[in-house]
Amino acid sequence: MMKWNSTGVFLVVAFLILATGAYFRAELQRGYFALTLFSGKEQFENFARLPEIFPTKIMAASATPYHFPAYRAAKTDLPEYFSFAGRPVSRDSFLAETDTSALIVLKDGAIAYENYWLSGGPEVPWLSMSVAKSFLSAAIGIAIAEGHIKSIDQPITDYVPELSQSAYVGVPIKDVLQMSSGARWNEDYSDIDSDINRLGRIIALGGALDDFVAGIERAQPPGTQLRYNSADTQVLGMLLTRATGRSVSDYMAQKLWQPLGMQSDGYWLTDDRDMEMVFFGLNATARDYAKFGELYRQEGMWQGRQLLPRDWVRASVTPDAPHLQYGASENPLFPLGYGYQWWVLDGAAGEYSAVGVYNQFIYVNPAARLVIVKLSAFSDYATSDDISAYRELETFAFFRAIGAALR
Repeated sequence: MMKWNSTGVFLVVAFLILATGAYFRAELQRGYFALTLFSGKEQFENFARLPEIFPTKIMAASATPYHFPAYRAAKTDLPEYFSFAGRPVSRDSFLAETDTSALIVLKDGAIAYENYWLSGGPEVPWLSMSVAKSFLSAAIGIAIAEGHIKSIDQPITDYVPELSQSAYVGVPIKDVLQMSSGARWNEDYSDIDSDINRLGRIIALGGALDDFVAGIERAQPPGTQLRYNSADTQVLGMLLTRATGRSVSDYMAQKLWQPLGMQSDGYWLTDDRDMEMVFFGLNATARDYAKFGELYRQEGMWQGRQLLPRDWVRASVTPDAPHLQYGASENPLFPLGYGYQWWVLDGAAGEYSAVGVYNQFIYVNPAARLVIVKLSAFSDYATSDDISAYRELETFAFFRAIGAALR
C-alpha cells in the first residue's frame, strides 16, 4: 500500500481545489458571455477566445495549407466613402462603429486587401455566429453526393426519428434547409423570452440542444413561409450525424477543412453531450473563412477538384419559391431572399452571403469575381428595433462600393 505524507496530501488537495476553481471559472465565463449578448457590452475580446472557455471539437489545420496570392502585387485602398440610404458614409467611421476585427477582400482568388483591428489577427479564430449555417449546408450537400442522404425531398424524420413528436415530423429536408420548416419560433434577439434567447440559455447554463429542438411545436404548414430559425440548422446537424454516422466536426474536417488547405485549426463549440452548436459555434480565422467563400464563388471547384457538387452550390444560392424571394420576408430590416442556409441579394450580379449576428459576413459576388470576409463584434447589435442596430444592408452597400472600386 502506498503511504502518503502530509506534503503529498497537501499537494493533492491543492490540485483538486485549483482544478475545481478552473472548472467553475470556465463555467462562469461561459454563462457571463451568453447572458451579456445583445446587451450592448463590448464583445471583441470574447469573440477572439471562445475556444478557451467553451468545450470544443477541433478540425485540425491542413497538412498542406493553401495561401492566397497577392492581387497584382499591390495594396488596394478601400473607398473612403460609400452611399447608403441616400447619404455618404465614412469608411473609417463605419468600420470603427461596427467594431470590425478583420476585413479581407479577394479579387479573382487573390488578396486585394487585408487588415485587422481590435482583438482580430491573421491567426485569431473568430466566432462565426450564423455564418456557421452555410458551412453546415455545404456538408449536407456532400453527404447527399456521397449517398448518405438519398434526397432533400425526404422527411427529415426518416433520418432523425427522435423528432417524430416535434414540429419536424414529416417535414422535407429541403424545407428545413430553406428555413421554411413551419416550426414555431421567435428569433428576436432583443426579447429575453424569445426562442433564440431560450436556446442561448442552454449555451450559458448547459444542456442538450437535441432535446431542446425535439420539443418545438408547429406553427404553419412547411414550405409556405420563410421564418428564420436557428433550431432548423441544429436539426440539420442532427441529420448529418445520423446519416453519416460521424460527428459534424469529423465529417467536415475530412470533406472540407483538409481539402481546402485551411491554415489554422477550426473549433466547434459543443453542448453538454458533445454535440456541435452548428447554428453559430464555428470559430475560424478570416483567411480560412475566405477560402470557403472562394469555394462557392468557383461553384464548388477547388484547385482542380470538385469538392462540392456544382448543382448544389447553384441551388443553395437560388430562392426557388415565392416566399423565399427578395422582399418576401416580413422583416423590413432584412428583406433578402433565401436558399440553403445562404442569404441572396437583389440585382443581376448573383450576389449572396453567409451572415451572422454582430456583423459577420462571407460575401460572394460572382459577376465581380469578388469575395469579402468581414468579422466584427458590433456591440450595439440588436439593442433596439432601429436599422442602426443591425447595419447588414449598409454593409452590403459598402461591399458593393469595394467591388466598384476594383473594376
